[in-house]
Amino acid sequence: MTRTTATPTGPALRTSKGTRPIHRVNPVTKLAAAFIISLTLIASVDWVSAGVVLVLEAALFGWAGIRLSVFLKRSWPILLAAPLAGLTTLLYGEPSGQSYWQFLFVHITDGSIYLGVATGLRILAIGLAGMVMFLTIDPTDLADGLAQVVRLPARFVLGALAAMRLAGLLVDDWRSLGLARRARGVGDSQGFMGKLRLWLNQAFSLLVLALRRGSKLATAMEARGFGADTQRSWARESVFVGRDWFLVMIAVLVAATAVGISVWSGHWNFIFG
Repeated sequence: MTRTTATPTGPALRTSKGTRPIHRVNPVTKLAAAFIISLTLIASVDWVSAGVVLVLEAALFGWAGIRLSVFLKRSWPILLAAPLAGLTTLLYGEPSGQSYWQFLFVHITDGSIYLGVATGLRILAIGLAGMVMFLTIDPTDLADGLAQVVRLPARFVLGALAAMRLAGLLVDDWRSLGLARRARGVGDSQGFMGKLRLWLNQAFSLLVLALRRGSKLATAMEARGFGADTQRSWARESVFVGRDWFLVMIAVLVAATAVGISVWSGHWNFIFG
């Protein structure tokens, strides 16, 4: 028998963490906005469109209300990966135009410089947009939106929600495993190979622990009827309202502005054409 709950009338119970307007937007809308911007940047390899999107995104980041410390803490992989990817493209990208320096496989030309700058800016624009959107999304709200707005199967949505909730426990489990190994005197290996062997053993232990917890959770959810194929009801209603359409229009406007300026400046390079 499927466990169901009564569905309240109106969207008043759909809440998210935070008090800013972005926190009250449907998570599905945020995913759609990030997809629109990302698709625009993927469609062309040029620094103008990526730079325009990055500037417009920076103007909108304040709307999300994310503190600078939190922003830097969550975005450092993107801030590190973007210049590294740009540098790699600069050194090993397809050579074209005037040549500036060449050594073995490294060849810096006008074309590689252009591609390197464009690659770095595109990674920044796509990554930061997605990061800011996900920082303002509550997993439960996202599950409500995917099930009620996108109409994804409830079995998939609830399983994904459970996985997202458990993912945060992995950090605590890793820390607990490390402390337990140190208490048994096996956490102070010397040398690079010793530390690597210790890290691999601890990673395998974490994998086993995660699989066991996932299996127990799956069994418990099946026992409570979460895997049934019958129609479910939802405790909180998730709908598209005016603010959701407003965010979609902002994303479309950002994408259109980037494409327009890039085409006007002659840098638009449609890769699917």
